[in-house]
Amino acid sequence: MASSLHSNLNFLPRTQSTAAAGGASRTHLFSIIRCGPRDNRGPLLKGRILSIEAIQAIQALKRANRTDPTNLPTHLLSRLIKADLIAAFKELLRQDQCILALKVFSTVRSEYSVDFANYADLVLALTRNGLREEIDALILDMEKEGGIQFEDNKGLSRLVKALIDAERKESTVRIYKLMRKSGWGSTFPVDEYLGKVLSRGLSRFGEDKMAYQIDEELRRFSRGILDKHRV
Repeated sequence: MASSLHSNLNFLPRTQSTAAAGGASRTHLFSIIRCGPRDNRGPLLKGRILSIEAIQAIQALKRANRTDPTNLPTHLLSRLIKADLIAAFKELLRQDQCILALKVFSTVRSEYSVDFANYADLVLALTRNGLREEIDALILDMEKEGGIQFEDNKGLSRLVKALIDAERKESTVRIYKLMRKSGWGSTFPVDEYLGKVLSRGLSRFGEDKMAYQIDEELRRFSRGILDKHRV
């Protein structure tokens, strides 16, 4: 069974029972199976279910990566539905298989919209494994894809915070400029928490002008709320 299942089978001794029927006896054998984690890695997160197809794709990617990393069977990923792709992506991140997770993530992005929380999880894993250049490439690809949707400010805040914690100044600036280009602060209102996180991060990177712009937007937003209350 795949290592991603982390199952350990413990077989208890068989017990037998005898039942008489029409003068003949029958013997029934029972085996009790108990499952538990095989190693020190934690169990799958609640709500994350790996289908057989997802497990097989993970196994194939890991086998190929061990023998020939330049020839990964990424064509297998196109057969998976979005839920299976996301589950495989998260499982590979859990195993710190970041390069393989990037391959899966690239397939997800090419076919579906991706939550900012998934970007944040990937950035955190790449940081943990010292793959900081891959973070910059990831954000550069995001910039090339177009604008930002502001339906998930919580996920976007997580992504920005992950970039700041990873000390990725260029990527943080890219995100801020992309947010501006997408209407943040004009068409879309400034989210207070996101604004504060971004302002502190840019200030820490020495981008005081950008940090000041965000602080001005926050003050304008705050005054707008006060004016509404007065009315």
